[in-house]
Amino acid sequence: MVHGKGIFCNPVNVPYRYQFNKPQVQGMSGDASVQVAREAADPSMIQFQGKYYIFASMTLSVWISEDMVHWESHRLPESLPLYDYAPDARVVGDYIYICASKKEEACNFYRTKDVINGPYEEIKGTFPFWDPNLFIDDDGRMYFYWGCSNQTPIWGVELDPETMKPLTEKKELIWGDAWTKGYERSGENHCAPPFPEEEIEVRYQEFLKSHHIEEAMLPESMVMQLHGHVSRKPFIEGAWMDKYQGRYYLQYACTGAEYNVYSDGVYVSDFPLGPFTLADNNPYSYKPGGFLPGAGHGSTMRDKQGNLWHASTMRISMNHTFERRVGIWPAGFDEDGELFCNQRYGDWPMEVEDDRMDPWKEPQWYLLSYGKTASASSFTEKKEPKYAVDENVQTWWRAATAKCGEWIQVDLEKSYTVNAVQINFADDGIDIPVPGKIRGTTQARYIEEKDHVTRWKLEGSLDGKNYFMIEDKSEADTDLPHDLIVRLEGVQARFLKLTVIEVPYGQTACVSGLRIFGVGDGEKPEAPEFEAYRENELDMMVKIEGTNATGYNILWGSQPDKLYHSHMVFGNEQRIGALVKGKEYYVRVDAFNENGITEGKSVKILRG
Repeated sequence: MVHGKGIFCNPVNVPYRYQFNKPQVQGMSGDASVQVAREAADPSMIQFQGKYYIFASMTLSVWISEDMVHWESHRLPESLPLYDYAPDARVVGDYIYICASKKEEACNFYRTKDVINGPYEEIKGTFPFWDPNLFIDDDGRMYFYWGCSNQTPIWGVELDPETMKPLTEKKELIWGDAWTKGYERSGENHCAPPFPEEEIEVRYQEFLKSHHIEEAMLPESMVMQLHGHVSRKPFIEGAWMDKYQGRYYLQYACTGAEYNVYSDGVYVSDFPLGPFTLADNNPYSYKPGGFLPGAGHGSTMRDKQGNLWHASTMRISMNHTFERRVGIWPAGFDEDGELFCNQRYGDWPMEVEDDRMDPWKEPQWYLLSYGKTASASSFTEKKEPKYAVDENVQTWWRAATAKCGEWIQVDLEKSYTVNAVQINFADDGIDIPVPGKIRGTTQARYIEEKDHVTRWKLEGSLDGKNYFMIEDKSEADTDLPHDLIVRLEGVQARFLKLTVIEVPYGQTACVSGLRIFGVGDGEKPEAPEFEAYRENELDMMVKIEGTNATGYNILWGSQPDKLYHSHMVFGNEQRIGALVKGKEYYVRVDAFNENGITEGKSVKILRG
């Protein structure tokens, strides 16, 4: 029997609104046609008056929960900066203060005592910023942090709480440095280190020529952005400040939301405006593997029981670069004051308890569906049913028609106790007229205002002939593209069949993950053997030998009992490119299958 408030599974189970995105510069995104994808990112998660709130980019809404499991989406008033990125929300006394990003014009602040009903008081801004974060110290003094660039740092300033005007000159706090911090390098698995300075201008001119762009037609901000794009220097963005036992923890995101390695690092100081030093545990929020990767540009929050949680951005980036979702993970501070976040099984079902929690508690249910046989009513070429069980959000099954009743089925190969099923719908090249007016200047778009529905039914069977209903949402009035079905006591099933009734815009049914969790009755995998060696200061290679394993979790950290970083893999070899120059590391590899998790032994790897 499962106790506690409830179970959730990342990404957060809410309606994600469609975006009709206009490319910033013709040629940069193939052609100038509008690209359609769902998006929510850059979450500010706060507790206010006994409820939890998430403000995320490009949602037109705020998500509200009383238990951090069940979230409801509520529309926000048009007077707020809903088309500006990275909304920041902070509790200041009886108010919530909100602001968002405008690079080249002054950004206003807004405050309210009632998020749903308002009213919202506007406080005129006096300076521009991007990726803002407001922080109130214990003594009531107000500080403000911002920055989003690979050409400039994270800035900080003290504000007047009455006028929200700066009391000090802005101060440079942290800069990106991908030459000493491997996790700040861009690309999948940090495969794209920055170019030397002498190469950047040459590459910039080549980029303009190849994309038929006239530099004279570009605003200065775009010139800077394109220089940064070709340089591959790390983007430093998404500041968030917390205080713990008298020390200040300045968190920041790097190094590109479109990569699986999008992460949050942290610097520490004895003062709110520094000087800051790199924390020992970096990046502290990092999820490059599993079904849905990415864990950057986020916020940390204590729940009503005193548990620390971290919310941040996960990436799909197939239909559009900024096709993104929001995830939540348990976090904490260790006995040495190191900030950490547990993402070892970060997109598996996890429990939220009514008491103080162990942030390192292992999952109670295991992945049953990976690599199992999948069949369907129909499919299109290169989008066969197998892509719904490959634990990769960037691949999916697509039906051959948009007719009601197309189905996909997973054969678990034997009967299991099934406790949870996550149904992940995908989009695949939606090509329809823009429903409304394109808005915004920085990244012009239209955010879909209409509420859609996603309807389906899920059945189970022991023999593939006789089926019973597990969940019927054929008349649902909500649109949940990452829905989760939980059966605490479990149901016995070998076959699980999803029949799609309706999806938004009448598009063809696409499922990127029909993910099934439960408990098998077989043997756990053996403890794996592995070799871990440092290729250089920033990279290590891990090679694994194991039996009876579905996959592995590679763990590493500064001490054998501080293996805070993780990378889930389904193969036997993985390069880890997130090391910090000059640091020593310990590595452990755990194995998992349908029956449980087996820990390996930790070993020390030396500096390169």
